[in-house]
Amino acid sequence: MRQPAVRLLRLGRVPYAELLGLQDRWLRRLQAEPGTEASSGTEAGALLLCEPAGPVYTAGLRGGLTPEETARLRALGAEVRVTGRGGLATFHGPGQLLCHPVLDLRRLGLRLRMHVAALEACAVRLCELQGLQDAARSPPYTGVWLDDRKICAIGVRCGRHITSHGLALNCSTDLTWFEHIVPCGLVGTGVTSLSKELQRHVTVDEVMPPFLVAFKEIYKCTLISEDSPN
Repeated sequence: MRQPAVRLLRLGRVPYAELLGLQDRWLRRLQAEPGTEASSGTEAGALLLCEPAGPVYTAGLRGGLTPEETARLRALGAEVRVTGRGGLATFHGPGQLLCHPVLDLRRLGLRLRMHVAALEACAVRLCELQGLQDAARSPPYTGVWLDDRKICAIGVRCGRHITSHGLALNCSTDLTWFEHIVPCGLVGTGVTSLSKELQRHVTVDEVMPPFLVAFKEIYKCTLISEDSPN
């Protein structure tokens, strides 16, 4: 049986709002289609990949930012957005790989917890391919860690079996932006990046190919590249 197909959209460096807009269009597209179980040749949705063009703080469904904190962060020159994903506050910015899979989980034979675990596995595999063998999950917390340093944050939303949002993996992110919040509400933990751990500059473009290899392996899908995000 052929593997389910996922449309691959590599957006490059774009404003965070552009990623959200494209995500919403794909959500509406999948929600308008009749629900189907996994079958031969089924298209399961889209994989949206980008690097944020500017600094953005986001809050999830559980909140994480007071009005005073929001004003303070905007005064730093950052955008602040409330999103529909799970989790608390985090940071997105240049040097970070953002991966938003908009997928009908039924077409991949997955449940929500399996999807979250698969995203974590993709990030762990990418770290391993980059030479960081100690990257691991740290239950009950989501994301991927190197000891007590978080290198990848995960926050998803799922409604009617269709997912949005996803993961943010620090490649060459300016980590000082995280100092202005309590990332994901976790006190006493730190953040790190591939560049910091490997002691060299690691770009989003560099990690894209190995990440796609990991995604295809873990999600057991084929990726169909699209030239246009529409």
